[in-house]
Amino acid sequence: MYSTFKLAKKYLHYYFTASNGKGHGVHSPFVFDFIIKVLQDKEQYDCYQQIEVVRKQLISNTQIIHVDDFGAGSTVMKQNERKVSDIARSSLKPKKYAQLLFRIIQYYKPQTIVELGTSLGITTSYLALGNDNATVYTCEGAPAVASIAEQNFDQLKVKNIEIAQGNFDETLPSVLTKIKNIDFAFVDGNHRKEPTLKYFHQLLQYSGDHTILIFDDIHWSKEMEEAWHEIQQHEAVTLTIDLFFIGIVCMKTDFKVKQHFSIRY
Repeated sequence: MYSTFKLAKKYLHYYFTASNGKGHGVHSPFVFDFIIKVLQDKEQYDCYQQIEVVRKQLISNTQIIHVDDFGAGSTVMKQNERKVSDIARSSLKPKKYAQLLFRIIQYYKPQTIVELGTSLGITTSYLALGNDNATVYTCEGAPAVASIAEQNFDQLKVKNIEIAQGNFDETLPSVLTKIKNIDFAFVDGNHRKEPTLKYFHQLLQYSGDHTILIFDDIHWSKEMEEAWHEIQQHEAVTLTIDLFFIGIVCMKTDFKVKQHFSIRY
């Protein structure tokens, strides 16, 4: 992982060089529509408050659970015995981005959603509530963490989530074989280059013209930036949007020329 100083320096460069996030000068109709209808949507949807109440409960939860890291691991917590509150503070996606994912789901209405990295289920709940008619297939490596996530789904009365516990190398292939095609995927489970690219290629096999793939923490480290650049250059990828903390990937065949956007958010 980059140091806090280096990450801040990279963010400042992004902030001052990215498009202003208001749609000015964006010539792609798809991206302009995304900015106006999704990125700039300021409505406070009912589920926002409900899910954020659960987030606050997790942040104050001092229960200690056993966590095995299959990915790059936590840069904050090196021990396997961890407080739920510490996991919540370090691992949960900030509400700004979790709510953006909700709006993406709500606007584009994907039916089949895959998430790599359930964590405590906050982002998963946003994905699921974005479209009640969709099914979210989410993968979590740590059984104790998955158990708490399931409790949170019950509390929020979210019914359209199926959780697969275990190492992604074992659970993802079986999930993909089961669902056969992906409308949307959020990859937030292993912040290393090789696994990230592996997941990308696995997801790509089940993706189509309409599929949206989102990768978390694309500037988290040199490895992740290298993975992001390789994904951008893949022949199947026709459009990407860099929001610094997440990267959005589309494979729309009607985009005849690759388009890469960096948008301030």
